[in-house]
Amino acid sequence: MHILVVENYRATSLGLIRGELAAAGAVVDMRRAYAGEALPDGHEGHDAIIVLGGEQNALDDADYPYLPELAALMRAFGEAGKSVLGICLGAQLLARGYGAENILGRPTEFGWHDVTPTTAGSADLVVGVLDGPSPLFHWHSDTFTLPEGAVHLATSAMTPNQAFRIGRAVYGIQFHFEANTNLVREWNVAFGDVAAEIDPDWPARHAREAGPIGSRADAAGHALARAWIATIR
Repeated sequence: MHILVVENYRATSLGLIRGELAAAGAVVDMRRAYAGEALPDGHEGHDAIIVLGGEQNALDDADYPYLPELAALMRAFGEAGKSVLGICLGAQLLARGYGAENILGRPTEFGWHDVTPTTAGSADLVVGVLDGPSPLFHWHSDTFTLPEGAVHLATSAMTPNQAFRIGRAVYGIQFHFEANTNLVREWNVAFGDVAAEIDPDWPARHAREAGPIGSRADAAGHALARAWIATIR
């Protein structure tokens, strides 16, 4: 099982997904596109693609000229019947690749907040592993309309389109289910000044919530990762 993983920004790693991929025997081909590493020409040679988050927006072609190529590559994987996972910016790029509208500059959704599966989401092989509203980590201000033909899978109080599926196994996930408590702590160090601008109370809030809420988010994240990996053929 060979998985292409595209990083779009520093310190935005696979998080808990890495361990689940290792447990499944997957070989990871990591491309740090934001640092100039080239994307493959097509989907051949990889069984699935994961595209991670980033500080930039999905239309930031001037500063990140590879973004249109990446959006098209995600669609190429999907049209080849391969599993696709876009997280946060990755979900926004997936929506772009399938012709949806990217909506920029909304109020920031940040921290652990409930994600609620839709009726279709509760029946979905991946999002359906969530047992009703589940606290998961968020850090975004942009969103998207649903691509034509997409199945709407999850919502939150601030963001109606939190997850969608196209076809068998093309998933756009706005929330950061990969961000377990360890990765959130790393982000507190790497991006602490940005977090403080969003929520000056975040250090105290993090201290209160990391144990009781973060542990539930970790469990949900592992379940989602295992369920998506199970879609890979």
